[in-house]
Amino acid sequence: MIASVPPAVRSWPLWWRARPAPVKDGALAATLTALAFVPTLSAIAAQLGDLPKRPADTLALVLTVAQSAPLALRSRRPAACLAVIGVAFAVHQALSYPQTFASLGFYLALYAAGAHLARHRSAVAAAVSAGYAALALVLHQLGSPNQFADFLAFYSFLALMWMAGAGMRRWRAEEAERRRLGALAATAAERARIARELHDVVTHHVTAIVVQADAAQFLVGTEPRRAGEGLAAIGGTGRRALTELRHLLDVLEATGDAAFADRTRAFGEVADLVEQARRAGQPVELTEHGERLPRSIDAELAAYRVIQEALTNAVKHAAGRPTTVTVHHRADHIDIEVTTDGPDPGAGPAVPSGGRGLDGLRQRVQLLDGELTVAARPGGGFTVRALIPSGSTT
Repeated sequence: MIASVPPAVRSWPLWWRARPAPVKDGALAATLTALAFVPTLSAIAAQLGDLPKRPADTLALVLTVAQSAPLALRSRRPAACLAVIGVAFAVHQALSYPQTFASLGFYLALYAAGAHLARHRSAVAAAVSAGYAALALVLHQLGSPNQFADFLAFYSFLALMWMAGAGMRRWRAEEAERRRLGALAATAAERARIARELHDVVTHHVTAIVVQADAAQFLVGTEPRRAGEGLAAIGGTGRRALTELRHLLDVLEATGDAAFADRTRAFGEVADLVEQARRAGQPVELTEHGERLPRSIDAELAAYRVIQEALTNAVKHAAGRPTTVTVHHRADHIDIEVTTDGPDPGAGPAVPSGGRGLDGLRQRVQLLDGELTVAARPGGGFTVRALIPSGSTT
């Protein structure tokens, strides 16, 4: 009574999934319609009434096509597809025409309705159930030998097809939600990365400009030469800030890791950071131990940003106080320590407040499985320590 489906029909090629829905639906409808006229496949059919068969005629031909051709609309108009195929199936069974392979379209229409129907799902399911009950009653009145258990078994299979489609619908919805949440998470992570880069570039240079401008203001009347040097330093700092911002915009517009590698700051430019801090009036001493080894772009950029943020905080919170930058080049990681003497005791705490810059640094270093600590010194000032793994250079 419930037909089996041959393996050739169950196992569709992989390329089938990549085609647009209208194309796939049209191909399925055309294939099922064509196979319905293959005599050897007529034994594979959805057969319910088991009534004595009458000869096929023109109406039988129309009902055969009506049970398969509407599948071309199964994704776009699942309710209409199910209604046409369901009525054709019922009339075909009630008139006791010879069984046809096209009757499998009823199963596919039920699956499509469960998978694609968006509105009035309960009403459609109730209508199908009522129609099936009426068909079972008509077949019984026409003398069908099937018992109540037979009709119930067939109905259970129809319900299973509907639930299979509904399960596919839920899976697609959950998959779409996972993709949406994944896209939101990726967007948030990218926005946070851009915010960190902007903070590192803008805050460092603007802080240096402010300190240099304040110093030049006091030197204009007493030491014009030094004031001129300070103004020149402000111009140089502003140009470097614009250059880094252009680099960052280039990274945002480019695609691929190669573009990113070509435009990011490298650890070799740490000396420029130190020199810039010195021009801002901050006495900085840079000491490097060991030989510089090839590191990943992420590791070098993280090391650069750690020193940049530490020097920015030194200029901001302990201007004019001695600062030391110590770098140990290890085989598999970089050790960085930046120490700054604190301001006068009455000037308030010298330890940074843990704002966006330090939070961004911690996230950046943690992404590389590194460590970042910021601690107050007993006599004032603060110490920034970072351990940054080398990462892959490929």
